[in-house]
Amino acid sequence: MSDEKVALVIGAGAGLGSAICRRFARGGYTVAGVRRRHGEELEALCRQIAEAGGRALGYELDTRKEDEVVGLFERLEQEVGEIEVVVFNPGANINVPIREMDSQRFFKVWELACFSGFLVGREAARRMAPRRKGTILFTGATASVRGGKGFAAFSSAKHGLRAVAQSMARELAPEGVHVAHVLIDGAIDMPWIRENFAEMIEKRGPDALLAPDDIAESYWWLHSQPRSAWTFETDLRPWLEPW
Repeated sequence: MSDEKVALVIGAGAGLGSAICRRFARGGYTVAGVRRRHGEELEALCRQIAEAGGRALGYELDTRKEDEVVGLFERLEQEVGEIEVVVFNPGANINVPIREMDSQRFFKVWELACFSGFLVGREAARRMAPRRKGTILFTGATASVRGGKGFAAFSSAKHGLRAVAQSMARELAPEGVHVAHVLIDGAIDMPWIRENFAEMIEKRGPDALLAPDDIAESYWWLHSQPRSAWTFETDLRPWLEPW
């Protein structure tokens, strides 16, 4: 194993995930970006980071599969370096009326947004706790603390993920591992949002959306906090967002 320090980002999508990868790469980390499909977008992100002087590696992973999650952690630790930061940032947001929700879809959302978080968090803890250092960051949402019409599946999974994160934080803090939950309360600026909510953006202005790079700074801030003043949960929203 080399002496590189690794930041593992699960859910390195086009918006927030990519911004987090770029921020930690600027901070000197070798970034391992993970998506369910290792496509051109992930390759482009790795090239962008390399052109800026950083290092990024792309991986395809189904985080619902225990053997794949365990295998990735083992591979990174053996071939790249110690994993010092893990960010769990998958998307599983769907809006389906409860009477139309089938059990298979409900279960899939729970697997993606909650169960996967347990698997990733457990593997991170198994490596970080013996070293008595490391940061594990979970991305939450408005649905983490409040259910909404049509969001029974997503909200229940996000409530569960928050509980996993909180339990881990209380268990692992005395062992030197910082676990935090970032509650994203609002729409993130990305192409899909701009295409589907153009009227709202025009009415409220561009800074009514959460800028991915600005959110990523909060993830870096959480990782950089001294042990004497650790945050478990922080919530982020645009200045115009009602709450």
